Amino acid sequence: MLNMLKATLPQYLPKALLLAALCAAPLAQAQGTGRIGFVATERLMSESKMAKTADARIQAEFSKRQKVVEETVTKLKQMSEKFDNEAAGLGDVERTRRARELLNMEKDVQRMQREFQEDLMQRKNEERAAIATRAYKIIEQVAEQERLDAVLAEAAWSSPRIDITDKILKLLDK
Repeated sequence: MLNMLKATLPQYLPKALLLAALCAAPLAQAQGTGRIGFVATERLMSESKMAKTADARIQAEFSKRQKVVEETVTKLKQMSEKFDNEAAGLGDVERTRRARELLNMEKDVQRMQREFQEDLMQRKNEERAAIATRAYKIIEQVAEQERLDAVLAEAAWSSPRIDITDKILKLLDK
């Protein structure tokens, strides 16, 4: 029985595939083609009025602190250069003391820079999260209005026909 099935299978396989294709075609047409939209989220985070306002607010908030960090780095460089020039003429105890001072100051500067960067990134992430929350609500509304089945935020490539970024930017800026 199995041998007979194996012998007749190649004969019936093309017919079975054709029948399956004929049955599947009307189902695919009944469901319709899906509509897809694409949003370049990085553009939302850089080109929207909300993003520009947030950047200005963050710049104002962190500018004084950034200036302090830059001044401290400059002071450390000056002290290091001065130490390098005077090191040969210093006694062992004084040279060791000043080298230790410079090392401690360098650690403080690195810590200050690291804390500044962490605080700045945290603040930027907070602002981006607020923009993203509002943008996703708008994207959902546009998707419903235009009867889109999916909206992609990441794509290796997308056609300009499905790009709804400009619409989202306009609504986000209202």
